[in-house]
Amino acid sequence: MTGDLRRELILSAAKQCFARHGFAGTTTKSVATAASISEALLFKHFPTKAALYAEILAEACEADPALHRLLDREPSTETLVILVRGMVRHFLNVSASPDQQEAQRLRLMVSSQLDDGEFARLLYEKIRDLIGRAFTASLEQAIAEGDAERVGRDPLNLFWFAHHTVLMLVLTRFPSVPALSYGGEPDLERQICEFILRGIGLNAAAIALHLDREPVFNAAQTSAAESA
Repeated sequence: MTGDLRRELILSAAKQCFARHGFAGTTTKSVATAASISEALLFKHFPTKAALYAEILAEACEADPALHRLLDREPSTETLVILVRGMVRHFLNVSASPDQQEAQRLRLMVSSQLDDGEFARLLYEKIRDLIGRAFTASLEQAIAEGDAERVGRDPLNLFWFAHHTVLMLVLTRFPSVPALSYGGEPDLERQICEFILRGIGLNAAAIALHLDREPVFNAAQTSAAESA
């Protein structure tokens, strides 16, 4: 069996284990058993359980057609706004009706950053590779078109600032009794989007032109890549 085929076999077995037992209840030994291989062989492909889980999440992102439609767009101010709005909508939807998978992912992300950071680092790398580059390319194009001013030296930092803003927002709303209640709920999505877009340098005219347009696809469905 080739290495690629073995890797796919391990991922398939791991998906079943994680779906059945969750992250905490799954062990590398149980995944190896499900894949009919030794644990030592599993470690040659995935050194830790966190690495295995992060790879499954990345695979789900790469299979998302909405994400592909977004990433296939030409870098532009409009693409940048669609990306930001999709990220905000996704996190607001998660906080409104969290499911078990989203809850698990968020808790893993937080606990990882309070522990050794391994899972968080792996997931941030996947997010950067999948979405961060599209963000920075569109932001650079917006600057070139006169729709934005440059903020700081590293545009990727601005992506992370935006991501962390909505991540923290959903964490405050995640408990059954929210830790913090925001006012103006009907306008909250637009307010968050405008806050982020202004923060990354877009001017008022560009925001007014693009923010209230509906994209040709549902950007909010690019879920797995934007969560965490």
